Order: sequence, then C-alpha cells, then structure tokens
Amino acid sequence: MLVKELYYPPRYGPEWGSGGIFGLKYHRGVLYYTLAFEAIAHFIRKDEVKRYRFELVGSPPASGGDTYNAVDAVDEFIYFGGWVHAPAIYKGKTNGESATISFVNKYSHVHEYDISNDNVRLLWKESIHHETDWVGEISEIIYDPVNDRLLLARADGMVNLGVYQLNRRGGEYKKLSELPALKGAIFHDYACFDALPNWKKGASGIQCLELTSNKSKKVAFDDYSKRSLDGDDVNWPITGVASTTHGRFFLFVRGGVFIGNPIDESIEPVTFVRMFDFVKSGYYARRTMAKPVGGGILVAFNAYSEALLYPTDSFEEFLKLATNTIVGPSVLVYITPPVARIVGAFGARITGFELVKDKLVLATSNMANTGRYDATPIDTGYRSILMIDQSILSNQPPPVRFSIKGIQVENKTFGGIPLAGYKEPRLIINSSIDNKVTIYGYDLSLPLQYPERDVFAIGKGKNIIELKSYGNSIVAFKLEKADLSSVIKIDLL
Repeated sequence: MLVKELYYPPRYGPEWGSGGIFGLKYHRGVLYYTLAFEAIAHFIRKDEVKRYRFELVGSPPASGGDTYNAVDAVDEFIYFGGWVHAPAIYKGKTNGESATISFVNKYSHVHEYDISNDNVRLLWKESIHHETDWVGEISEIIYDPVNDRLLLARADGMVNLGVYQLNRRGGEYKKLSELPALKGAIFHDYACFDALPNWKKGASGIQCLELTSNKSKKVAFDDYSKRSLDGDDVNWPITGVASTTHGRFFLFVRGGVFIGNPIDESIEPVTFVRMFDFVKSGYYARRTMAKPVGGGILVAFNAYSEALLYPTDSFEEFLKLATNTIVGPSVLVYITPPVARIVGAFGARITGFELVKDKLVLATSNMANTGRYDATPIDTGYRSILMIDQSILSNQPPPVRFSIKGIQVENKTFGGIPLAGYKEPRLIINSSIDNKVTIYGYDLSLPLQYPERDVFAIGKGKNIIELKSYGNSIVAFKLEKADLSSVIKIDLL
C-alpha cells in the first residue's frame, strides 16, 4: 500500500484551531481516513487514492469532516460519519483578538464507501441552520450485527442528542435513547455507551442497549469517590473513548478509566481506576482511539487535544489554565490485564491509529482543537502519518518525564502512571514545606483489587523517591498538604 501524503501543513478549513487525521480504518485492502478541518476523506488502495470532499452534503468549500473517529466497516462497506460545514463561513475577528465562524451550514452526516465499486454515498445528513448552535455530531458508529443497523452516538451539540439507529440503506432513522452519548462499544450482546448529559460535569454513567430487544440498562455515577479504587474523587471526568476486553467494558474519561460490567454489577461493579490524572490538566484519552489489539486494548492519552484561549466564564477560565498546561508527551498505552504499559511517546496528540499488516499507522497533530472564540480560517496544525513497526507493542518502553506544578494538584490524588518495563522510575518533589506523600500501588488484575498505600515524609527542598520497588504496578500520589509552589517530576527511565 502506498500512502503518498504523510505530512499535512496548515491549509484552508475554517473552524476552531486544528482538526486532525481521523477515522483510520483498514478494511479489505483499503485504508480510510478523513483529514479535518479540510474535510477531505481519503480511500487508499495499492497505488491509488480516492478523495471525497463532502460535496454530497453541500456546496464547497467545506470544512470539518470528523473529529471523534466515527467509523465502522461491514462486508465490502466502510461507514464514516461526523460533521461538516458545507459551505464553511469564517466570520473573522470582532474585538481585535477572538474570532468566530457561522454554524448555519453545519451538518451532521453518515456516509457509506463501497469498496467493490469505489463509490461514496451519502446515507443521512441533518442541520438546524442556526448561526451559533448545531445538531449533535456523529461521534461514534457501531455496527449492530443482530439487526443489521448502524448505532450512532451523539453528545456534542445543542439538540438531537442521544443514541440513534440508521439502517444500512440510510432509512429507519430513529432515536433509541434520550441520554447524550459520545463513545461506545459492543459488550456481550449489548451496545454500551457513556452517558454525557452535561459536558461540564463529565460522564454521569454508562448506558447499555440490548441488541435483541432495544431495552436499556444504566449504571449511574452518583459519587465518583465511592467508585474510585483509591477512594478519592475525580475532577471533570469528561468522556474520552471506550472499548472492551477480558469480559469488561472500559470507559476512559479525563482522570482514568471506568472498568466493570455495566449490564450486571452483581457480576462485577464498575470501578474507577486512576490513570494519567494531573487534576487541573487537559491530559487524557480524548479525540483519539481505543482499539482491541492482541486481546488487549491499545489506547492513546493525549497531552494537548483541546485548548481554550478566550474564556467567557469562570469554568472556561479553569479550562484555559488546565488545557494549556502541558505536563508530558502524549503516550500510547497497551493494556493487557493485569499490566498497563507505555509503548510510545509522541507530541501534542495522537488522533488515531490502525494496524496495517506489520505496521502500526499513527495519525498525529501538533495543535489542539480550540474553543468557540478561537476560530481561524485555516487548520492551524501540522498533521502527519507515521508508519511504525508493530514490534513497538513488545519493545522496551520509551523514556518519559511528567512535570507537574503543585498548584495543579493541590492535595488531590494524581498520577496513575504505569511503571511496567521501566528499570529506574522515580518521583522527584521540590517542596517548599515539610510534607508527606502517599503512594498508591495497584494493577489491573481482574476483579480489581484495592491499592497498597505507602506514606513517605518529605522535607523542604529536593526529595527523590525511587519507585522501582513497585515493579509493574500503576502508581498514584497524594500530598498531605497542598504545596502550591512545589514542582513534581515523574521520571520513567
């Protein structure tokens, strides 16, 4: 297979900051992906490339396409969805700095690509033609093999949110759940999704749809600390991605991952496991993928997937600080319970990945998806496709440093760093006061087990705590007293 374009510099595409390369899917000899915000779908086979510019949705020039990886494949068809401005309207700067776009031509969409005939067909589109609001974007497509239909998740938008169905001919469009959903996966004979009624508060639970009856079940997250393995709260657990392995459903959110059986918690309760939680930070598995690979889950945690430059209220002020604070590189993590292992370290974000023969194809970007008043007439990111040998999944993990400020974490639990494969991991705390730090050590043995706790006294100045005794564990940390001027480093060597 020849991928002719491996590097995409900024080009025309009015939206918020940078989109990325989304929807990577290799099926029956074809590699599909959509370049956002330019809104160009690519279908690559051998030395041929077909490009589709969403002209079936509306007039050019289009922007958008997909920014959540809404794609699935059945038989000789690839189904891809998302949203698109057709045509795009950049309104420009209004007060010298902040800028906006018009949403009047923003559509949500589902398309079909017929591999046999090399043909793209529009199955469904929807818009409310509003200047500032939009219908729920298609953020997930799941094929239901029981009813031969597509299940669509929608949570990013103002109206028409929830779980929907669409048959493979483009008909029988119907809402199945009122609860907004962003991501999901097949789990046993159910399709399970997050429940995201309020993105400012984060995921409120998991909703599951029985494929044979359309009956639904829901697990509510009423108190995050009561579900947390370490007993502490979770700050802004907004949905990232979802997957399944080892008979469990995995819902990744900002701060970690919920693991368990949402269909019947008497079999195994849904429990929160802290992973890569830096409290006031935008670091998590957002606008990326989680895929079953080798019987486990390969997932990316992104350092800079979203950012806000011009806040309008106190919550957005928090988001501006959190999302623009970079604590470490984006990492690829391979979860094979009981072990989670870092297998790659990269730049701002990994927007997708796919296994193609002996290669792992990575889609990357160096710029975030920004906010409402951060609009630009171009995609501001430099995006690229990397071809990496699949041996990365079993090689020695890369050296990584996470650097955290005390003002970010205060005295809340943070971390959840997989140590597997590292010979000299250590925690370095430059403290301005005498303090204590609790270290939690745990793994992903199933059923999940409560972590071990060790307490270390630290003094004013530089403190080094060796972590190699924790072996292949995941480790999290908590300062007894908030030390806002402290600097904390986690070195993985």
